[in-house]
Amino acid sequence: MGDPAVTTTTATSADAAESKLLTRVLSALLREDVVGLRTGSALVHRPDGPWLRLPVDGDALLLPVAEEGFQCAYTARLPMLVRESNGFEATTYETVLTELRALAEPVDRDGFDAFAEECRQTLATMRLHARTAEAVRDRLADRYGADPARWTGLAGSLAHDTLAARLDHPVYPTARGRSGLDDDQLHAYAPELHPRFTLRWLAVPKDALTVAGSLPAYWPTPGVLGLAELDRTHVALPVHPLTVGAPLDEALRDTGLTGHAVLADHGYLDVVPTLSTRTVASAADPAAHLKLPLPTASLGLRNKRSIKPGTLVDGAAGQRLLEAVVDRETRFRETVLHADETVYAHAGHEMLAVLCRRYPEGLDDSVVVPMAALLAEAPGGRLVIDHLADRFHGGDVTAFLDAVLTLLFDWQTTLFGYGIALESHQQNVSLVLEPHPGDLRLLLKDNDGPRINTARLEATLGGGPWDFDDPRTFCRDDGPVADLFTTITLHLCAGAHAFGLAEHGRAPLPLLLGLVRDRLAQAVERLGGEPGAVLRERVLDAPRLPVKAMVTAGTLLGKERSGALDINKHYTTGPNYLLPDRQDTTGTNPTLPNGVSA
Repeated sequence: MGDPAVTTTTATSADAAESKLLTRVLSALLREDVVGLRTGSALVHRPDGPWLRLPVDGDALLLPVAEEGFQCAYTARLPMLVRESNGFEATTYETVLTELRALAEPVDRDGFDAFAEECRQTLATMRLHARTAEAVRDRLADRYGADPARWTGLAGSLAHDTLAARLDHPVYPTARGRSGLDDDQLHAYAPELHPRFTLRWLAVPKDALTVAGSLPAYWPTPGVLGLAELDRTHVALPVHPLTVGAPLDEALRDTGLTGHAVLADHGYLDVVPTLSTRTVASAADPAAHLKLPLPTASLGLRNKRSIKPGTLVDGAAGQRLLEAVVDRETRFRETVLHADETVYAHAGHEMLAVLCRRYPEGLDDSVVVPMAALLAEAPGGRLVIDHLADRFHGGDVTAFLDAVLTLLFDWQTTLFGYGIALESHQQNVSLVLEPHPGDLRLLLKDNDGPRINTARLEATLGGGPWDFDDPRTFCRDDGPVADLFTTITLHLCAGAHAFGLAEHGRAPLPLLLGLVRDRLAQAVERLGGEPGAVLRERVLDAPRLPVKAMVTAGTLLGKERSGALDINKHYTTGPNYLLPDRQDTTGTNPTLPNGVSA
């Protein structure tokens, strides 16, 4: 073939959206070392930049790369994979995945087909986002005002969710796609379109329903739903409109409730979708949220959006545990807020369940922004964080990030001292900004899925009981807890924002990474003792850090092949971008050829 250095453009059939998607897909597959793309490649230098060369049966595949350092030494530089022997350029997700699928074990090839479908759905969603971006931002500005730094209360937070839903996930390349949903369904129910819709309700026999806590005052009786004859014997359970039909019918058959549970003909309660899609907020009272199972998947086709009853138990248990910590660590009573997640109901099936989330009072004058929205484009074209920095930190974006990191790391390292790490990623942590500049609080939700070192928790807080349903919650050492701290708090809440702000030109990357390291180091120093030493060794000074391998565990490989006990906690490793000299971000590793890092 000709020298691949002369290749500077992709095939004309690949539009801007597909080029962006393919670049992210290639970067993720490289990071996760799919078919040995990372560890089996050698680095070669061409006039246009570095390439990775993967030998393949007397031939080779060539991937143009650039140094990056955020969870992988290299990232895809161009949206293409080139076959060395004949110069064939794979410039679409179909052709790239076809090339890589041929290298996979036969038992794994169905996973590549599934991932191709995931890419197709994501590309369709990206194009929908492009078509609707201006209209949606205009509608948000008309409804909430032109400045997102003044979108107040939990109603304003829903508008921030809409902006965040249009961003790519920091790790998962096809996060914008939702399995099985078409454009009409996205328009009707997805947060990025900011729709309103009415919930459906199922009257369930009381003896078939488990209810924890007292259902909210707005809860309809069967009579309100037009089923007065069932008032004494049944309780209403909300059902997302997308679940009505085959998914609901199957759940009723599985539970033996067919003919006993009755779907009301008419809807009740207007709602607005939140960033998670399956959670909706009452349009009349945005502090009241309902988390409902959906017949779809996101962040991997195996990552179903159903609600297993055990996760409801675990969310309430997690909340009780955090409350016990705050009772001991009183400085967080005013600075870390928690949504109440102790009220829920289920009929013993993952499609027949609801979590009744209630946010704290007193937030009407506050700006409540999920961390996932900070880098989103706001009405007018600037980033959300630009507007927030203008109002709350004199226009200094770095100072704003500094304040966020200081509180975030103080809270999360304190939890680590008790043996706790939360699945509190950028979607589950919101910033609460007060009318008085400088005031900042955190607002947390979704407390299921933590990792807890029981030995450390027993030594600091006592043995509970904490009544978690999922046995994977507990471990007897710091390893799984440190891994979760790193992949969630560090990578998704801190590192992703540092790299993102640098990409947007808000500050130099070394300055932002230095800020992340300094604030984490200060929090670790404040923590002290053995927990502080563990975080210093495993995070601050570690040569490599754990990195989520979400494509592998979520779609490409079955659990028996990946070994993943939890799709969201299956890891590979990447360079530690916190090291002062960041030497490892170049991928230097003397045990592998040509500087390719494992």
